[in-house]
Amino acid sequence: MKILRDGLHFLVIGAIQLAVDSAVYIALTKAGIVPLPANLCGRIAGAALGFWLNGRITFLHHTQPVLHVRAARYVLLWVTLTAISTLALMLIVHYGGLARSWWAKPLIEAVLGLTSFLVSRHWVYRR
Repeated sequence: MKILRDGLHFLVIGAIQLAVDSAVYIALTKAGIVPLPANLCGRIAGAALGFWLNGRITFLHHTQPVLHVRAARYVLLWVTLTAISTLALMLIVHYGGLARSWWAKPLIEAVLGLTSFLVSRHWVYRR
């Protein structure tokens, strides 16, 4: 089934994105950058890599709209998920401290990954 193949590719690429995103966030916050811009930088790094890899591997076989349409859809999805991620991290930092946010970051992003897969498969990379 295509959805299983897509899901496996998305999972592997998502794990790479998650590692890049979380590593950037943790490194920047350890260097003294406040969590909000650190999270944005991490998500931008992961998103750029994920958009390219998923377009080239995961959803390559889909009938795809032109690049600028995919990119616009991806940006809209990314902004929405980034707002959710950032809000969750800010709450964790506020109530639990920065160190807890380091542990929570990968978990938050993993949960958001399922939403990202479904929206990407059925909207971002489709006509």
